[in-house]
Parts: sequence; C-alpha cells; structure tokens
Amino acid sequence: MWQCGSFFNHLKQAIQESPVILLPNHRSYVDFLVISYIMFTYDIPVPVIAAGIPLAGMKIVGGIIRRSGAFFIRRAIGADKLYWAVLSEYVRTVVKKGFAPLEFFVEGLRSRTLKSQMPKLGMMHMVLEPYFKGEVYDIQLVPISISYDRVLEESLLAHELLGVPKPKESTTALLKASKVLQEDYGSMHVNFGRPMSVRHLCQGKIDRCQYNLAPRDLPQKPRAEAQACVSWLAHLMVRIQEEGSVLSPWSLMACLLLQAPATVLTEEGLPWQQLTEKTIWLRKLALDFGARLNWPGHVPDPDVMSSSVALHHSVVRREAGRLYLAREEERERKRPIDPEEGVIRTATAMLMVASYRNQCLHIFVRPALLATAIHVTKTTQRDELFAFFCFLRDVFSNEFIFIPGKSSRDFEEACGLLRKCGAVHISEQEVTVSDVEVLSFLQALLQPFIDLYQVMFRYLCEDGVHVFAEKQFLPAVRNLATKLILSGELHTYEALSSDTQNNVLSALRRLESLAKLKASEQNEYRVNKAAVRRISDILSGKIPPQMLQTPPDAKL
Repeated sequence: MWQCGSFFNHLKQAIQESPVILLPNHRSYVDFLVISYIMFTYDIPVPVIAAGIPLAGMKIVGGIIRRSGAFFIRRAIGADKLYWAVLSEYVRTVVKKGFAPLEFFVEGLRSRTLKSQMPKLGMMHMVLEPYFKGEVYDIQLVPISISYDRVLEESLLAHELLGVPKPKESTTALLKASKVLQEDYGSMHVNFGRPMSVRHLCQGKIDRCQYNLAPRDLPQKPRAEAQACVSWLAHLMVRIQEEGSVLSPWSLMACLLLQAPATVLTEEGLPWQQLTEKTIWLRKLALDFGARLNWPGHVPDPDVMSSSVALHHSVVRREAGRLYLAREEERERKRPIDPEEGVIRTATAMLMVASYRNQCLHIFVRPALLATAIHVTKTTQRDELFAFFCFLRDVFSNEFIFIPGKSSRDFEEACGLLRKCGAVHISEQEVTVSDVEVLSFLQALLQPFIDLYQVMFRYLCEDGVHVFAEKQFLPAVRNLATKLILSGELHTYEALSSDTQNNVLSALRRLESLAKLKASEQNEYRVNKAAVRRISDILSGKIPPQMLQTPPDAKL
C-alpha cells in the first residue's frame, strides 16, 4: 500500500522518465476536477484531459476547464476519418512530448448505473500507438479508482435511465443546481494504482516490428493483434479500478434491500433489526471476498448503518423500526396517480438503490455466476458447472467486466472464494453445496439481470417482431416491462433501465442473435428468433449443460 507522499514522489519520477497516462473511472462530473486538484496539491503537472465536447459550450466554466488542461472531443467519431486523424495526431503529440500526464476515462462516458462499463478502445489505442510504433521507449498507465458514499447526480442518473432527456450542460444550469451542494454527500475515496509499464505488460503480446513496414506518420488500420492487446489492456485497467474501489455500508445494505419484494419496501417496511443482522453477515462475506470497506471500527454497527440511512434520506426513510422506500410522490405531491406513473415513480427510487448495489457487484459477480450455475443446472459435476459458468459469463459480458480469454481463471476464482467462505466443497470432479445461505444470496443478486434479459428475449420472440429500429425497441420493451410489473409477473424495476436494454442489444449482436442492417440509417436490426429462444431456454435451465460448448480458450 502506497503512502501518499512516497506514491506522488514516485509518480513525479515516472513522469520525468516516460509518458504517463492517468485512467480514472467515471462516476460523476466531479471526477476530473478532483484528479487535477490532487495533482496540483502535490506539485505535479496538471494533466491534459480528454473531455466531452458539450462542456466546451459552457460559458466561463468551459474556459476554466480548458485552461485547466482539457481538450474537447466528440463522443462519437463514426466514419469521420479526417477528425480521427487530427485527434489521433494531437493525442500522439501529447504522449510523445510527455510534458504532463494525459488523462482520459477508459470507460468513455460517465456510468449512469455506477457500475463499471465496457471500455472504449479508440482513445486507448491512440495513447498506445506511439509505443507500438517505437516513438517512445515505454508508457506508464496509472489506473485510478474514485468511490463516492453518495453521488451528486443520483436522481438525475435514475431519471436518465428511465428515458428523461439529459439536461444540457450549461453554466446557468450549474448555478441553479448550486443548492445541491448544500446536501451532505459523505466521503469520497481516490485510490491511485501503481504505475504499470506498457512495455512489460505487452511483452510477448504484440510484434512491434510490423509497424516498421510503413511510414510512421501515415495512419494505419490497427492489426488484429494490436486490437486484441489494446482490448486486454483496457479491460485490465477497469478491473484494477474495481479492485481499488472502496465500498460503503450503504452499498451492502442496497444489495439486501433489492432482494426484498417491492411491496415490503413501499408499504410494509423492512424490519430494521433484520436488515442490521443481515448487513453485518454480508460485511463478513464481502471482506472474505477481498472487498475494501469503509466501515468505521470504533463506531457501533447499528450507528454506522443509521448514519448511512440518514445520508441517503432521498431514497429511504426509517420509521417505527422499519425502513421504507422514499418514493417521489411522497416527497413532491399527494394527488392520486395512475398505475403506470406509479411504476415510474417507484422505479426512480429503485434505480437509485440499484446504483449503489452496483458499486459492489464486482466483488460478488464471479461467485454469483457459479451459484447461479449450481441453482439452474442442479448438477454437481465440475465440468458441467464450468460450461454453464462460461455461458453466463458470455451472456453478461456487457454487464460486468471480464478480461478476455480468462474464463478458466474466473471460474477458479469463483470456486476459491466459495470454498473460502465455506459455501461449497470442491473436489477434482465435483462441487457440492455446504452453505445454502451464501449461495441463495449470490443467486438472488444475479437474478434481476436474468429476469430483465428474459423480458427482452420475450419481446424479441413475439410474432410481430422480425426487424425493428433501436428507437422503437427501448419504449416498446419499457411498456412490456411496466405491464409485467403491474401484473406481478416481473419484480425487477431495472428492466425499465435504458442502459440495461442497450446492453442486451450489444450482447445479442456479439452472440450473433441480432444482425444490424447495413443499409439502414435508423439502427435497424434483424432478429434470429431461434438463437434468442435458445439463449432464453439455456438461462431458464430447459437445455442441460451437457449441450453447451465452452470457449476454445477455456480449459479447466
């Protein structure tokens, strides 16, 4: 563990020796300002920051951000080769000169779910290209984890996920929102990872001699080998960001709240004593799994939890020994509302709770995949569980961060963690259950994602759906999910989230169950219903694990 002074002295030395790339995760508008402030405080050159172009249009603020070291880029470049060439050359120059660190968000956009997103590879390739072409000897990558007890934009993010248009960034809007800063948001944790040498990381993964076959100044289409290397590095950086994040007690409480029926949270209330005991149990499990937890040791546990609830008063309230969801109608108005509007109002609070649960999913997701495999397949055979684990990992690769080509390592990690906490016994051939409570919690943690994926699959397999436009898909699925929630058939409000709906589309394209029509200008897709049904049947256990094939790179 680095001490602040020694780490930043080491970082200063690294900047003098080779280009340094700062790679923070992106959860709030505050992120890049915090990094610049820390660097300034420790007398390190303020980083050159790749920022979204909407910020450039903010009067006064845009200029301040630019003078603080930012350059503004489009969020989508598309087929604009000239823009790509100019931006690539600018980034390449910044990296080669090395007068200050370069900073960008490897996930691209800010995460509206507070969960790690699939890394965007364009900027990552731009910063690595000078090394690939031999223009610099080495590059140092510094992953940075930023964790918040409470995020300033929590309500805004939930509304965006439900289809409310994102407000335009402007100085006027910033001033109007200044009252938000009067709220208590708890603590922020910024964890700098150790600088990592690209030269060392890429050893044996890429042949740089290929770049000598063409003039270095000419733009070159990335080779498959380079693309694979960049993808691996980008996923690795996001995983290290996850490992460096600090969890709050509220994140653990949110996991448990979402496993209670919605009617309990909105009408009956969850018994406080029950939640306290279960959270303390979950704290031990999280620590066994290697979580970094911000839980004061000198404060009684009930007081820690009471403080967390008080901090998140916008989402929950505590009355008469029970905890209730603070829905919007209770905060804003008392007039009767129609059922569909009631669903949306409950969903707003539910998605806010889900976002804090998402902060700790990376701790539990691998053992949760194995717990789900045990639950669905009803088998103890290790090879069959591994096949189903790989299937789940593949389906949910747009939801959670998995390093490409590491299926076997993820499975062994899941087995090791479940064995460590006493949930399973593992032999060379079998995995047998010894603690149902742990496995039930983990399986329930993953169940909302399975349920909402099944809703999307159900819509795509309807008779009238063969070719659809993306802009039609999102509201249609939201309408279906709303009806299922009102009928009591669906219990997860996360099915209304646009981010999750887009993740399903991306997953099905990757699994070749959806094909994007090339001639379409409206992002139209053709559905392979048979392929979608097969995925749905495997998820529900209708197709046995013996019928599944593991990826070529996956071996036990």
